[in-house]
Amino acid sequence: MQPQAPQPLQPPPVQIVPPWMISATFDLPGFRVVQNRGIVRGIVVRSRSVFGTIGASFQTLVGGNITIWSKLCEQTRMEAFEIMSLHAAEIGANAIIAMRYDATEISTGVTEVLAYGSAVIVEPIR
Repeated sequence: MQPQAPQPLQPPPVQIVPPWMISATFDLPGFRVVQNRGIVRGIVVRSRSVFGTIGASFQTLVGGNITIWSKLCEQTRMEAFEIMSLHAAEIGANAIIAMRYDATEISTGVTEVLAYGSAVIVEPIR
């Protein structure tokens, strides 16, 4: 019998609350809340790069959508959303209700984006 090489250790898959189980309302249609697990949040602090600021400055001369900053904002919100989803799954929730975003300028060019909501356990309504 040939000895087998050890299998490489794989980190466990990261569990998150799926996006379709996250709502800005206080309920999820077709489900009822059976337990509240508390507030969850995802925080990302982002600064603009010098190159991005220069590129955006050129776009402001032309007018219209400043795509460099739009992409930065969308990416930052997405990261905050994912962190919040992970936090909820870590405390045993399978849904998030009353989800919101907030943003605060910490200093010039540095902004905090916060995604937060109520982590809950829901079950289908029968």
